[in-house]
Amino acid sequence: MTNAPTDEPIVRLIDMVFPGDTNHHGTLFGGVALAHMDKVAFLAASLHGRAPFVTAASQRIDFAAPARAGEMVEASGRIVRVGTSSLDVEITLVAEAPVSGERRLCTRGVFTLVAVKAPGTRLPLPPLTAAPPPEPGVLRMAEMVFPPQTNHYGTLYGGDALKMMGKAAFIAATRHARAVMVMAASDRIDFTSPIRAGEMVELVSRIRMQGRSSVAVGVELWAENLLTGERRQSAAATFTMVAVGPDGRSTPIPG
Repeated sequence: MTNAPTDEPIVRLIDMVFPGDTNHHGTLFGGVALAHMDKVAFLAASLHGRAPFVTAASQRIDFAAPARAGEMVEASGRIVRVGTSSLDVEITLVAEAPVSGERRLCTRGVFTLVAVKAPGTRLPLPPLTAAPPPEPGVLRMAEMVFPPQTNHYGTLYGGDALKMMGKAAFIAATRHARAVMVMAASDRIDFTSPIRAGEMVELVSRIRMQGRSSVAVGVELWAENLLTGERRQSAAATFTMVAVGPDGRSTPIPG
């Protein structure tokens, strides 16, 4: 049994809190928050063990603060224990106000996942290694592709891929400018490789250029097979995001 040598998260999921995910108080449903946390725990476990995992248990989870409609919610996970066939993933859920940047801890929990014994499962699980340092100026977000998001070929709908990339561009631009941002344009997007159900999607965003009221964000879409580790770039595009004021017109980016 080994313990984590670093506090750096290895998987990060960032999503927007829309009204459909909130209760009558206008705050994020606890079940939606737990679903985000469990998804991150699964991805972290799969990336480490390269085996089919199932959630076996979670420790007590107390909600310390709400996430409100219109805010971002960030779930980040790191492995804290590895056994022969099971491991623990610590998940932190943080709410963030897009414009002010105010962040507050909503909850934290530990999930235990177990590797399912299958022909390709290799036990014991590999020991922990130090996570690589984060790349400055790069935002990485993970997502999972489920069957309802796929077409009759079993691959991710192009529209859902565009939705993921647009969201990544919005979050990167908003964190950079700390202003109300809207999409003004996207350049040509070529889909070079299909993404299959059960694969992980990683969105890598970088600020390419900033003007008086606009930001150009480059977004790469990568697919990864969670069992084999095979990784390939599926799409790339640059999105132009513009800061707008209360009247809906472009406004200078603060600072």
